[in-house]
Amino acid sequence: MANRLRIHSIRATCALSYGHPTSCSSAAEIISVLFFHVMRYKQMDPENPNNDRFILLKRLPFLDVTTAWVGQGLGAACGMAYTGKYFDKASYRVYCLVGDSESSEGSVWEALAFASHYSLDNLVAIFDVNRLGHSGTMPLEDCIDIYKKRCEAFGWNTVSVDGCDVEALCHVYWQATQVRNKPTAIVAKTFKGRGIPNIEDAENWHGKPMPKERADAIIKLIESQIQTNRNVEPKPPIEDSPQINILHIEMTSPPSYNIGDKVATRKACGLALAKMGRTNDRVIVLDSDTKNSTFSEIFKKEHPERFIECFTAEQNMVSVALGCTTHGRTIAFASTFAAFLTRAFDQIRMGAIAQSNINLIGSHCGISIGENSLSQMALEDLAMFRAIPNCTIFYPSDAISTEHAVFLAANTKGVCYIRTSRPETDVIYTQQECFKIGEAKVVRCSVNDKVTVIGAGVTLHEALAAAEELSNEGISICVIDLFTIKPLDIATIISSAKSTGGYIITVEDHHSEGGIGEAVCAAVSMEPGIRVCPLAVLGMPRSGHSSELLDMFGISARHIVMAVKCILMN
Repeated sequence: MANRLRIHSIRATCALSYGHPTSCSSAAEIISVLFFHVMRYKQMDPENPNNDRFILLKRLPFLDVTTAWVGQGLGAACGMAYTGKYFDKASYRVYCLVGDSESSEGSVWEALAFASHYSLDNLVAIFDVNRLGHSGTMPLEDCIDIYKKRCEAFGWNTVSVDGCDVEALCHVYWQATQVRNKPTAIVAKTFKGRGIPNIEDAENWHGKPMPKERADAIIKLIESQIQTNRNVEPKPPIEDSPQINILHIEMTSPPSYNIGDKVATRKACGLALAKMGRTNDRVIVLDSDTKNSTFSEIFKKEHPERFIECFTAEQNMVSVALGCTTHGRTIAFASTFAAFLTRAFDQIRMGAIAQSNINLIGSHCGISIGENSLSQMALEDLAMFRAIPNCTIFYPSDAISTEHAVFLAANTKGVCYIRTSRPETDVIYTQQECFKIGEAKVVRCSVNDKVTVIGAGVTLHEALAAAEELSNEGISICVIDLFTIKPLDIATIISSAKSTGGYIITVEDHHSEGGIGEAVCAAVSMEPGIRVCPLAVLGMPRSGHSSELLDMFGISARHIVMAVKCILMN
């Protein structure tokens, strides 16, 4: 079977004039033993929740996660294994193939630490050590003992094996099933381009198909080594995964806040998660050692069995969350400071490419976090998430809209991002207010409005304060709360702008690049007569009192008033 896989890889890559036949040949025995002797799955039903899971760098119909860049697969495998052991309490096992090249990625070692800490004995990582990477040899080359010692140091049951020996592979896979309370690492010594004359273990063949003039001869040579034409069928899975429902998560009662209550949206988010956890037992929350600041600890106190502490390893947290959501097994919310999510951009991007459903919560956004360190001020996160395909971005401005954002995210496919703030802000909406994705709220307007001011989060409250001050001077402005930054309510923005003489001011607790101002400018770019004045955080901020920083960096009510007057004077 391994040789058949080699032949398939050579033919496919020759047809495409691109591909990785040497890497495929390296892992052929590892994969053939796994798929046709060890793993239990229904070949014609790849989405069956009882199937064993397998994670590889490339996307195939029967694989569970796309990780077309190195270092992310093991974290996703951890999420699947955690779900299988602690949520599903099922028999399926999780296997992840890790190349020696990608083992240089720090995220691999974050995953190794996670799996050991949570005793994921249903997880097997196979390290394909073939010595060669993309452009040359790996640092450890084929020092199997060092790989083995490193995995053992992370608390894994670790065995080494000849990765080309089918019987030996069968034995170590069986051994892994007998281990309790530890994940298993199999360090397999292999050869890149195994079985291909003059190419096996040779450099400079990464990502190159076989020369077409040599391909037929190579295939005939490999065919001559096939000893049987017997078709091998995989074992059926043990069908003990529970039936679940993660659709149509409803808000069973309206939010309990009253107009005028002062509540930080980060706290409202934690309370909303705990409330949702009561309605569906497949809602889970992950955090990266910030739970006392993000208020995800509220969920943990109420639903401790569904809270996953990922510690200060944000890349792995996102990968684990992606793994937890495969096969639709959970509704996952991963929570941390918004600034820290920038570390996991590649994991988020690949989650979107894989069409995964994951909800990310970034708190402590912008300079409004005040005395916290500059390193914790997220001023780039909107730009980052706006660039993610099909990503929904919520930016609630009070506790009521935050609770709605959480429940809407739970019912929305794809990547969702909820941006929450540190300061306490007034509740401005009634308990009966309804919210929809892509629909902004016009929170203040009159027939005499001269300018449209668009805000979100803390800047909405600055806009309302500015509107009150201007009103005392006889100047009326329209104030819009975007609610979702992506998709943007373009119709409401344009309609309001046209009714206020074409003037728009955007104000945001974010850098100007990639933020609300640029989103609005793009939305109205084809509309004649509409002018946008963006107010955003310019320059390098510093720590201080929240109100002082908003004023110092040009996004306070005072600056909005000045901008409105400047527009009207000109």
